Amino acid sequence: MVRAVARIDVGAIERNCARLAALAPLCAVVKADGYGHGAVAAARAAQAGGASWLAVATAREAQHLRGEGIDGPLLIMGALSPDEVAIALAARADIVAWREDFVASLPAHARVHVKLDTGMGRLGTRDPDEASRVVTALGDRCAGLMTHFATADEHDPAFLDEQLAAFHAWIARHPGRLTHAANSAAALRRPDARFDMVRCGIAIYGMDPFHRDPAAHGLEPALELVSYVAEVKRCEPGQSAGYGRRFVADRPTWLGTIPIGYGDGYRRALTNNADVLIDGRRFPVAGTVSMDNITVDLGTDPPPRGAEAVLIGARGGERILAEELAARLGTINYEITCGLSARVPRERA
Repeated sequence: MVRAVARIDVGAIERNCARLAALAPLCAVVKADGYGHGAVAAARAAQAGGASWLAVATAREAQHLRGEGIDGPLLIMGALSPDEVAIALAARADIVAWREDFVASLPAHARVHVKLDTGMGRLGTRDPDEASRVVTALGDRCAGLMTHFATADEHDPAFLDEQLAAFHAWIARHPGRLTHAANSAAALRRPDARFDMVRCGIAIYGMDPFHRDPAAHGLEPALELVSYVAEVKRCEPGQSAGYGRRFVADRPTWLGTIPIGYGDGYRRALTNNADVLIDGRRFPVAGTVSMDNITVDLGTDPPPRGAEAVLIGARGGERILAEELAARLGTINYEITCGLSARVPRERA
């Protein structure tokens, strides 16, 4: 029995990618160790599901994929230092650029996607004339034109419309180039944003880019986080559990200790603010989440020691989604899975 494990359903990743690839040619984003799912397994499943490209954020991520035998078109979307450019090109990866001086320093064999900042305000140039000069300077080495959306997951389409209009106006100057812009939300919501390829991250892992329910978009969650009940003990009125006594029993009950905590990425802010599934039943977290353990209030009919405890996943008709934990924490589902620490082994389900 393992104290805590993240079980990864690579079949779900494959099926999610097939769903997305049916919308447009798919670039599967496997950065940040596949959003916490394991980059190599995610990359292989994505390619099996029809992804024609993969994307990462860093040169080292590209190097790791190549070292594990992952082949095929690969895009590094992040900023690169001169040392990282060498690593990126050695990994046979395309890179992103938007400055003339940067492009002038690149080796002749570099393949570059030029990025126009249409409103995200991070990487890329806001000046379409500068972006066009970079395209011209690259010539045949310009492998693509791209931008990134800031509000595709929000209900009001006004700013997305502005970004699309700016991108359309620029790419019209450079016909015949591979053009891509859509993240998961835009790929699902806006057919006019799909262009020649969509770059999907969160959706390939079966999480909802709109932060509600992935099933509404035909997506299957690929990760479940599982531990077990290591101890069951009686708790009388007035007795407490955890640092700071943030749970004090007001009735006779049973407490279960589950060996997972913020050292594993199960956030301390879930103190008294989450449920765990045991035998298909929900039990509330009781008291402070510590580094290595949590306690749950098992009530008057406790499950036995050794029972499986599901922190993310589904059992017996009940489910706890990453979206639920994110809502309780006031964050997004991305952070839930990316935040799982390295001491939680990833196992293929």
